[in-house]
Amino acid sequence: MQEEVTGKTVALIISGTKLSEQVFEKAVKKFLEEIQKSKQPKIYRGKQTLHQLKQHGASLTNIEITEQNIKAFSSVAKKYDIDYALKKDPNTQPPHYYVFFKARDKDQLEPAFREFVAMTLNREKRPSIRDRLDQAKEQAAQKAEHRTIDREKVKVKDRSVQR
Repeated sequence: MQEEVTGKTVALIISGTKLSEQVFEKAVKKFLEEIQKSKQPKIYRGKQTLHQLKQHGASLTNIEITEQNIKAFSSVAKKYDIDYALKKDPNTQPPHYYVFFKARDKDQLEPAFREFVAMTLNREKRPSIRDRLDQAKEQAAQKAEHRTIDREKVKVKDRSVQR
């Protein structure tokens, strides 16, 4: 432990005729900026470009998907904390999508894809909003028609006094 601490000693050389607080402060700021520049590149999370995913240094695998609503996969991938990149193959009709991900995320990806497929199947089974709206209009028209038939108009009302 002590060897690691002593091994990380930093040398800061300032050449100048007069060392004041401002000169020392500027030198330390410059030194800290250089340290920040030499750090590793930013590691992105979630959906990213293929280049950014390659910067993670892990081996990549991919899955081919033909779904049109691939954007719905983003919420599921976020839930399972998966780093992925989407690539569209425009040469095929309908277009195919390739989902690239890190090979070590394969265990996380399988349940995510199961949930995504179940979600899309449920969405397809549900009637569309337009169909539901048409049904509601028909029901409202039937109720209105039914009311007019049952209701008789009474023109004369008796206002007799009850004792």
